[in-house]
This record gives sequence, C-alpha cells and structure tokens, in this order.
Amino acid sequence: MNSRSKWIQVEFIKGSRTFTNLCWACTLVCGSIGFFLVGFSSCVGKNMIPLFSSKQIAFLPQGLVMCFYGIAGLSLGFYLGCTIFWDVGGGYNYFDKQEGFSSIFRWGFPGKNRRIRIRLALKDVEAVGLKSQEGLFPSRILYLKVRGRRSIPLTRIGENLTLEDMEEKAAELARFLRVSIEGF
Repeated sequence: MNSRSKWIQVEFIKGSRTFTNLCWACTLVCGSIGFFLVGFSSCVGKNMIPLFSSKQIAFLPQGLVMCFYGIAGLSLGFYLGCTIFWDVGGGYNYFDKQEGFSSIFRWGFPGKNRRIRIRLALKDVEAVGLKSQEGLFPSRILYLKVRGRRSIPLTRIGENLTLEDMEEKAAELARFLRVSIEGF
C-alpha cells in the first residue's frame, strides 16, 4: 500500500514476512525433523516415525549424518522463522516536499541497530537511479543518488518487478522530487 498526495509520498516496503519465506521455513523445519528422527531412530534402534523403518540404516555413518542434517536444517529453519517474525527488511520510504526532507526506514535484526533510519534533505537528492542486471538471476534496484553520500537503495533486493514497472516507479518518484533519472 502506497500513499501519495501533492506534498507527501509514502511507499511501504515488504520485508521478509512473505508467503514464500513462510513456506520455505515450514518445509525446512518439517524435513529437518524427519531427518533428525530417522537418524536418532537408528541410534536408539526403535522406530520414531511409524511409516518408515530405520532398521536398514546404521548409525555410523548414515544415522549420524542424518542427525547432523536434521540439526542444521532446524537451525536454518529457526533463523528463517526469526527473520519472518522480526520482519527484517520491512519499512517505508517517506518523502515530504513541504518540509523538505526524506526518511528511509527499515527494520533490522534485534539489538542496538534494530531501527535503521536515514534522514536527508531533499535538496541533497541529485537523481533517482535504476540499476538493472539481466541474465539467469535478474535484479533491479531503484536508488537515490545523494550529494556527498553513497547511493541509497529504495527497493527490496528480492523484489521481482518487471523492467517496465521499475521504470514507471523511477519516473514517478523523479517527477515527484523534480530530479533527473539515471542508469537507463
């Protein structure tokens, strides 16, 4: 959901709280539990999963490796679940022409720098840029070119918008800020 008026424009950025990430986390946790239970069953000698027999699996080395993969998968699933819960990368881009400032806000990992906020004057914005890389894994990033600073990305890294949509987004923001567009 984006909001726009004559003087203010707000664009909300979706973080890691997506349906795809949730599906991957659930799949990873379920598969990891299965691996761990089969490995542990081979150690104990008792079937922990009723449908699968672990009698043919020797604990050394197959059962031990399956336990390792189960623990590693659970760790990755827990990490992905935490990033979803904390909505890492989510936030907003706020542009206020009346006050003459811009605020870019993102959520990070818990700790001292959980809230990432960049506040800058609109008079320092030189251009709106679009960086596009085509190929097997295409990536398109919309960014602000600011005087005296590095370029500030405005879109998510994994955002899969077409080149036309990104160009339209860049043109709309450049018109709103009354700056040029670069990188085409």
